[in-house]
Amino acid sequence: METVLKISALSKTMGKRLIIDKISLETYGGEVFGFLGPNGAGKTTTIKMILGLLDVDNGEIEIASVNVRKHFEQAMSMVGGIVENPETYGYLTGLQNLRQYRRMRTGVSEERLNEVIKLVGLENRINDKVKKYSLGMKQRLGLAQAIMHNPKLLILDEPTNGLDPVGIRELRDILKNLAHEQGVAVFVSSHMLSEMELMCDRVGIISNGRLIDVKTTKELIERATNSKKIMRFTVNSIEKAQEVFAGMGITPIGVSENTIDAAVENDEAIGAITAALIGAGISLLGAMPLESSLEDVFIKIVGGEGGQIA
Repeated sequence: METVLKISALSKTMGKRLIIDKISLETYGGEVFGFLGPNGAGKTTTIKMILGLLDVDNGEIEIASVNVRKHFEQAMSMVGGIVENPETYGYLTGLQNLRQYRRMRTGVSEERLNEVIKLVGLENRINDKVKKYSLGMKQRLGLAQAIMHNPKLLILDEPTNGLDPVGIRELRDILKNLAHEQGVAVFVSSHMLSEMELMCDRVGIISNGRLIDVKTTKELIERATNSKKIMRFTVNSIEKAQEVFAGMGITPIGVSENTIDAAVENDEAIGAITAALIGAGISLLGAMPLESSLEDVFIKIVGGEGGQIA
């Protein structure tokens, strides 16, 4: 895959505070890359440096092998982006807005405008004034503006803010289509972890200005759980069940009024636990696997000191 975005040892200081600390990562054409982190972790600062909205103190940024600091205009010609809310003229129609933005780009035909309008699903409302648009429609119009010039890299900072579930799903489908069908490198910053899990091919997690890890969602979850299966056992006596687990040398990872959760190696271990519980005269009311989520992994990574996944 083509490396579209390459960040090397990127650092940024504001006042006496180190905001970004030697971040390095790559984003490829054809993937949706999620940039995740708690508020104040440095996500927006990093994005603003990629887009040239903030100066870089140290490190390098390349767009399709073009150095942003040395050849800024050439690099930015291959980038589309929305930072925070897209800017629009409410008194103009959606189409008039796009034609205004087209004046700042070269080689964008009317045919291309119609193509992006269809891609973002605004065919039926493109001739309405933007002041009548919902937030989701404005976001789609902003996306059309960002991709009209066929960028290699699309950068979106918190694109789902304020969207309802339908709008979020529509945006997710559009971004996945841009990446997987049209080969765009889509770089998305967000704190909506459940949505990022559905949308992203890979994710990078940033905490306190440092990049903690970059992996596929599946790899992160597997590493966080050490590839073990998390099982929930529902029983009629938690006290007796805890004694059984202690006797087997198993430390539960969660206990409630009638359930006990534990990480197990394989199906044989599940069978052994089940047999031990029944053998102790405990009524086993249920045994079901629990799926770890990206949110679980994220909390494990940044909830403490922002350390590496075990």
